[in-house]
Amino acid sequence: MNFNRMKNLFFIVYVFLCFSQVFSQEVGQEVLRGKIVDANGSPIEKASVKIVLSSGQIRVCQTESEGNFICEKISNENFTLLVEAQDFSILRQNFADLQDFSQNNVFTLAPAALREEVIVTANRVAARIGETPASVVTLSSDDLKTTAAPTVDDALRQVAGFSLFRRTGSRSANPTAQGVSLRGLGASGASRSLVLFEGVPLNDSFGGWVQWGRVPTVAVERVEVLRGGASSLYGNNSLSGAINILPRRTTKTFNLSAEIYGGTQHTFSGSTFVGFKKNGWTTDLVAASFQTQGYVLVERRTRGLADVFAGSRNSNLSGRVGRELGDAANVFFKTAYFGEVRTNGTGLQTNRTHIRQLILGGDWAGQNLEFGIRDSGLKIQSPRIEWRIYGGTQTYDQIFSAVSANRNSETLNRVQRVPAQNVGFSANGSVILFENQTVVAGFEIREVRGASDEVGVFNNRAASLSGAGGRERTAGFFVQDFARIGKRLVLSGSARFDSWRNYDAASATRTLSNNQTSVVNFPDRNESAFSPQISLLFQATKNFSFFALGSKSFRAPTLNELYRGFRVGNIVTLANENLRAERALNYESGAGYNLKNFYLRGNFFWTRVSQPIANVTLTVAPNLITRRRQNVGATKSKGLEIEAETRIKAFVFSIGYLLADSRVEEFPANRALENLFVPQVARHQLTFQARYARRDWSYALQGRASSAQFDDDLNLFRLEPYFQLDAFIAKRFKENLQAFVGIENVFNSRYSIGRTPVRTVGSPVNLRVGVRWK
Repeated sequence: MNFNRMKNLFFIVYVFLCFSQVFSQEVGQEVLRGKIVDANGSPIEKASVKIVLSSGQIRVCQTESEGNFICEKISNENFTLLVEAQDFSILRQNFADLQDFSQNNVFTLAPAALREEVIVTANRVAARIGETPASVVTLSSDDLKTTAAPTVDDALRQVAGFSLFRRTGSRSANPTAQGVSLRGLGASGASRSLVLFEGVPLNDSFGGWVQWGRVPTVAVERVEVLRGGASSLYGNNSLSGAINILPRRTTKTFNLSAEIYGGTQHTFSGSTFVGFKKNGWTTDLVAASFQTQGYVLVERRTRGLADVFAGSRNSNLSGRVGRELGDAANVFFKTAYFGEVRTNGTGLQTNRTHIRQLILGGDWAGQNLEFGIRDSGLKIQSPRIEWRIYGGTQTYDQIFSAVSANRNSETLNRVQRVPAQNVGFSANGSVILFENQTVVAGFEIREVRGASDEVGVFNNRAASLSGAGGRERTAGFFVQDFARIGKRLVLSGSARFDSWRNYDAASATRTLSNNQTSVVNFPDRNESAFSPQISLLFQATKNFSFFALGSKSFRAPTLNELYRGFRVGNIVTLANENLRAERALNYESGAGYNLKNFYLRGNFFWTRVSQPIANVTLTVAPNLITRRRQNVGATKSKGLEIEAETRIKAFVFSIGYLLADSRVEEFPANRALENLFVPQVARHQLTFQARYARRDWSYALQGRASSAQFDDDLNLFRLEPYFQLDAFIAKRFKENLQAFVGIENVFNSRYSIGRTPVRTVGSPVNLRVGVRWK
């Protein structure tokens, strides 16, 4: 009996001790709750929060959309809070115990050091901008949202050295005049720079220009501008650089962003981004619509009854479906449609575009894969592969007319349709060797087919039917080695070989009055290009670095330049089936300086382009100027590039300057053009931005100035200097709603954008008011 009693007592004591131990453990553990915000008090989403205990244990959690975090229970001992977020400096704070933490659980992250913390990929390697010898400028989604300019191309005008063929943007310029050039290498409507979106060329497959309306800002995460020859990595069209537009992606279960605005010139736009993510599947949908009546291009004192508004109306729709394949790979399929209608300044001159595109792609990143080779010291880490299969069709319709001398009437003279198709494949892979050396290799192949079908009109009757076109097949292979040598040196070398063939090219014309047809078959053509590049960056001190770079680049003539002629105003430009590729030799060197809140970079550059394609004047008559595309011998562009940025509390100031002395160096066929300025290139460009954000208010100013430039190869039609100032203000309501006002050309500067030879001017002051939901 006593034994049983002792047994029961022992059992009770045992249970009590176990309960006490569990209870004491629960009392000694707590849940850490806190909030991460920026300097304006706005929550920071997806910040990484680490709790490092004095015992060495680590707890990891992440902030949600409101900036709040909840970490697992921890024991009541000393610990360190470590918070990391993109574009912010790392926060470290020590706490003696849980009570010490509970007294201050809202933490503010300071912005990261200017520019140096930015990771760029435009040179095919993910690297900090301060470790990149190449000249790279980035525009974040916030930069795009705090500018008065509603389109990506107008926002890019804030990058010194960026220019379209003419001074007008995509809202009022003919699509064939929207080619991009950097550092003063442009001389026609075809781009001298490659533009990528979703890893696929955005340049028109037939003409090389860019339809900027295909990229609504709501679908853009970031834009990277690589200035200087980039053919060693990107091949054709990157004679003067490359622009990489990174698309926005769904980051959580449901994403919704929308923007709507209206303004002067009968402007209206609505766009939305919707994203879903669940069970490894992601879906992104983008829909955008834009329309503007525009303005009358011809200055008031010379305009006539034939002059009307130059405006545009476009619609953009795309859908992307992706699937994650484990933790390292994903595939996606994207389809997109773009349609646009334009009026080009007179009653008859209009154009219409329809573009359809399909993309199938994938990425694989073996981030945790590592091999060691015995006794060699070689380590192969982080292999990555990216591939794209893409294709599309396009139909471009345009009507041309001749305007009378008094501009009170116009006569239809040509109706043109340009159908084009393209298909391509690209793939590249990278791997890290020896922990400090990245090797990248890839190849591309693409085929384009296009033609220009025209109806010639005389006395308001169809007089002839003509067509010209052909095919082009290109292939290229590249390799790059990006190495960090010690702590101070970054050495990079790359090389690419490209080959292309023009074939099945012909032109045919049938005269309707006698039904006679003439046919010309053009011989097949083959060309190739070898594009090497080598660059070096030396980190002299923690804040100061020197760099130098040399490269070769090229641009092959487009099917448009080879086979399609066109007319703008009283200027007729003829095609030339004998054009050869433009080839450039590039050198640049400079220095960079960086403190936490100050960034300065400057460099000298020198570029010589052999066989540049330009519109050369053949004859000049009172009502008609005739030009022809020709290789003109050589041009030379040399100059200076400077950019600086500083942050003072809630203010951010930046400035960019470009000096580009771009001239015709030699032209044996016409010595009169030698030493003249390259058309459409200003000698001086200056841009500046000022931004201020505090709590729910945001303010921004953007300004750009340009010296004089010429509209023609003979330097007869001078476009005077100009200055334009834009302003932006926004107010946030609650958490997700923002109202904004943007004013372009605050001082109503009416500068010349063209003389053909009639003077056309830039847009007057333009206002837009809208709201955003995120």
